[in-house]
Amino acid sequence: MKKIVTFGEIMLRLTPPGYMRFSQASTFDVVYGGGESNVAVSLANYGLPVDFVTRLPKNDLGDCALMEMRKRNVGTQHIIRGGERLGIYFLEMGAVARGSKVVYDRAHSSMASIQAGMVDWDEVFRDAQWFHWTGITPAISQGAADATLEAIEAANRLGITVSTDLNYRKNLWQYGKRSSEVMPKLVEGCDVILGNEEDAEKHFDIHPEGVDVTQGDTIDAEAYISVGKQLIQKFPRCKKVIITLRGSISASHNTWTGVLYDGNTLFKAPTYQITHIVDRVGGGDSFMGGLIYGLVKYEGDSQKALDFAVAASCLKHTIYGDANLATLTEVESLMKGDASGRVSR
Repeated sequence: MKKIVTFGEIMLRLTPPGYMRFSQASTFDVVYGGGESNVAVSLANYGLPVDFVTRLPKNDLGDCALMEMRKRNVGTQHIIRGGERLGIYFLEMGAVARGSKVVYDRAHSSMASIQAGMVDWDEVFRDAQWFHWTGITPAISQGAADATLEAIEAANRLGITVSTDLNYRKNLWQYGKRSSEVMPKLVEGCDVILGNEEDAEKHFDIHPEGVDVTQGDTIDAEAYISVGKQLIQKFPRCKKVIITLRGSISASHNTWTGVLYDGNTLFKAPTYQITHIVDRVGGGDSFMGGLIYGLVKYEGDSQKALDFAVAASCLKHTIYGDANLATLTEVESLMKGDASGRVSR
């Protein structure tokens, strides 16, 4: 099977133990993760060949991030080394009515200082069938945005499927460009677009009518047909628009589902009640990893691909850390309706 390639930044995540606040912490738990590396881990976990491309510093922390990818069977041969430092983010885990909080420390990271021309994309895409990027990468720096565009154009030229998770991060767009100035050119080259209601609105001023994500668990999937239609109209290359739908009852209890629109039909996945969230960071990445797997393995069956993505990401909420370590068997079991959580002996 031809490989899948993801491109972005992997960071050091530092989290106070349990549900402590930053001000209570005297130690931090260490995890390595990032949007595109998390997708790569999911795909490798399901048995698909996948390469992760990034830029890491030539120091011990860069080595640790590299080892984390290798440990998860992710290809690392196209990772380039250089730059000043590994990006860091601090995560304070929320609970019940207190939301989680993220503080970034990623300025001047190796990935932030990447430039177009540093990666040989023709070599990276040799024997590749799919390229995935997210809206986080072009938000880091102009150089990262230029490198992302370079990758998308190479993938388009080589006939490789391109997907994006729009991933709007308001705290990252700090280098003088608004996302609305950068993202349209990048998304023009995409065949599959994943996002949520905030992503589409912030990047492109596209939003469903009558939807307020702060008002509990009431979500009308039909309201998102308009988002799919507007995105496909704006980006004619796009064949599928997928929207994750999270109803936030509290930081510890969410409803979770998704819809897929292919220009003609709106597919809806089952809704899961996630009542005791262990870690919701990486939930969207686990959805994207599941979606790519589903679209590749269940080619022509958009409903099954969507159902796999939602089940996979539901299970991610039970796993500590950025990446989804749920097995293929566990995801398929949940898809069939087994949510008992019984001990496997």
